[in-house]
Amino acid sequence: MATPNGLRVPCPQASVARALLFGLVLIQVAGVAGTTDVVVAYNITWKSTNFKTILEWEPKPINYVYTVQISPRLGNWKNKCFHTTNTECDVTDEIVKNVNETYLARVLSYPEDTSISTVEPPFANSPEFTPYLETNLGQPTIRSFEQVGTKLNVTVQDARTLVRADGKFLSLRDVFGKDLNYTLYYWKASSTGKKKATTNTNGFLIDVDKGENYCFHVQAVILSRRANQKSPESPIVCTSHEKGLATELFFIIGAVMLVIIIFIVVLSVTLHKCRKVRAGQSGKENMPLNAA
Repeated sequence: MATPNGLRVPCPQASVARALLFGLVLIQVAGVAGTTDVVVAYNITWKSTNFKTILEWEPKPINYVYTVQISPRLGNWKNKCFHTTNTECDVTDEIVKNVNETYLARVLSYPEDTSISTVEPPFANSPEFTPYLETNLGQPTIRSFEQVGTKLNVTVQDARTLVRADGKFLSLRDVFGKDLNYTLYYWKASSTGKKKATTNTNGFLIDVDKGENYCFHVQAVILSRRANQKSPESPIVCTSHEKGLATELFFIIGAVMLVIIIFIVVLSVTLHKCRKVRAGQSGKENMPLNAA
């Protein structure tokens, strides 16, 4: 039925919606008033290599400071880098307590003069981070290598980490066990065709062609990971078979020269003795006979 004089009947739902909207605006204004010039952190990322872990974010603060909090999943929040103007925070000492745990961090923004803040500071959450699955593998190191005949022996040095157990720092092998593999890429120095070998230990013993020089590098691999499996490759090193030959040749030439010198000395001594003997005999022949 139409209303008299064209008047519209107020809608209760619209009134409630306007009231709620007004309340939200008041809350936002109050929050801004308590955190003037405070910006919420963004681009929060984990930077981790061999379990050394840094939390990074943006932007660089102006007239406000940050506090980082970190927690295992469903755990208690712990403050790190309290009221800092930096945009990174080293959280290694927390994550190495249990590298199989999943962690969450958050970055809180405070006014520079925190005494004037009367409201809960704004904050931003990081992505979840599981060190065992996500820490980057550092570049491996070749500890030693040797080529003897048709065998090339290469040993890889495990990197040390900041993970501790029984009062000592663990190596990558200690943490990952047989889950840590190394891949050796090798090729003849005179060729570009590469071959590869893989081991879940730290040593390679591979067959090569005798007399040929070989170049190679190694790479660490965690085969159980779906992503972030491989480390950077180690620097390339090469065997130097010529140096071995040169050394052997030096000793051979030296031995031959020594034999020649000894022969010359012996020959000289022998000739000298022969001359003395001949001179003695000649002297006796020229002596006058005694008269009877």
